[in-house]
Amino acid sequence: MTSIEIGLIVSGGLLVMVVLGMRVAFAAGLAGMVGLIWIFWSKKGYDPEAFGWALTVAVKTAGQVPHSKVSSQALSLIPTFILIGYLAYYAGLTKALFTAAKRWIAWVPGGLAVATVFATAGFSAVSGASIATSAVFARIAIPEMIETGYNKKFAAGVVAAGGTLASLIPPSTILVIYAIIVEQDVGKLLLAGFLPGMFSAFVYAVLIVGLSVAIKGFGPAVGGFTWKERFQSLPPAAPIMIVVLTIVLFVYNPFGGEAWGTPTEGGAIGAFVVFLMAVYKGMRWGQFRDALLETAKLSVMIFTIIWGVLVYVRFLGFADLPGAFADWLTSLTMSPMLILVCILLAYAVLGMFMDAIGMLLLTLPVVYPAVMALNGGEMVSAADSAFGMSGPMCAVWFGILVVKMAEFCLITPPIGLNCFVVAGVREDLSVQDVFKGVTPFFIADAITIALLVAFPMIVLWLPMQA
Repeated sequence: MTSIEIGLIVSGGLLVMVVLGMRVAFAAGLAGMVGLIWIFWSKKGYDPEAFGWALTVAVKTAGQVPHSKVSSQALSLIPTFILIGYLAYYAGLTKALFTAAKRWIAWVPGGLAVATVFATAGFSAVSGASIATSAVFARIAIPEMIETGYNKKFAAGVVAAGGTLASLIPPSTILVIYAIIVEQDVGKLLLAGFLPGMFSAFVYAVLIVGLSVAIKGFGPAVGGFTWKERFQSLPPAAPIMIVVLTIVLFVYNPFGGEAWGTPTEGGAIGAFVVFLMAVYKGMRWGQFRDALLETAKLSVMIFTIIWGVLVYVRFLGFADLPGAFADWLTSLTMSPMLILVCILLAYAVLGMFMDAIGMLLLTLPVVYPAVMALNGGEMVSAADSAFGMSGPMCAVWFGILVVKMAEFCLITPPIGLNCFVVAGVREDLSVQDVFKGVTPFFIADAITIALLVAFPMIVLWLPMQA
């Protein structure tokens, strides 16, 4: 049996374990270990006496993964970005953002829902976690929308969909994970996520306004705010801009020259700035402890998934499955763009059964090299490429596309995590209610993804300036 055949069998077993409900981290780690033992044992002709040797080599090979990968400086971004989000909640920035957005935007049809979308986008700029964003605004925005006359299912759908924006708008945990897996520049990817994230929020807003205009009473406008009240709402929300500028300046210097530091330093300083704001706002020791504990829990979960999946990735390297998949894709007679669309559709289906981080970690080691090969290779120039962009820019563009697909998967049944979070926070809503409410946003996400594919400069303009 060839190494490719072993790779396909083990990968099929991994998918079966995930579908049956085993955690991605453990399923990937187990599949990787079995695959490594199988590969090494096959090299000895399945000699029973060589099994112990194969087991020893497999354990040593897998054992190198946790330290070699987790010691990467880029991974330190993940806990700092998550901590920023939790501290921002205790600093009262979420409520201030929602109040400002409501006073400035709520007068349009569906204005309170639109205000919620832009408030979640603003909070996403200080929080790298979609789950945290959805949980926070489920407490703040849904009660006001229901009180104003919104259908509670749609109100829940707005919050669940708005929470997904944290996957793209920097600081984004998923973008950091993508950069680590494909070994690309974290700073460029974080920059690249800003415009698509805001563009996605704009598409959500247009959808809400359109539904409110077309359906009477769907999204009542809210008026009565004076100009004085609007301007008074800005200073409490202004600290968000301080944190955003801090992080951006450590990734990209808009004044020219070198950036002021690394993304890791920007994340750490951003967390410290939000901590000072939270203390100023009256954060107590118990709240600070809870923020640290929640950050630690989520960070450990993500790191565990990374460990398990990287053992599986190490096995894939020995099986040469990524190279075989890339060769197969490039041999197809279809156009590269059509193949790319099929890959994105496959992500939409896979996301119905897996969480976003696990899905990307499991697929990227195979899919990323294939997409790069379709474009012409890692170092191809824009003139010689299939997608009209250089290899490094293709890596950034594809990263934003797959992360947007990961956003989409956060609200699709039956595993849409954001929907479960919103339902968990609101006792008056079932998971089915939230899934029904979020349905219109499937259309908005499909339109956004299509436009990002058709007009890559929406993604690439900012990183090309860096």
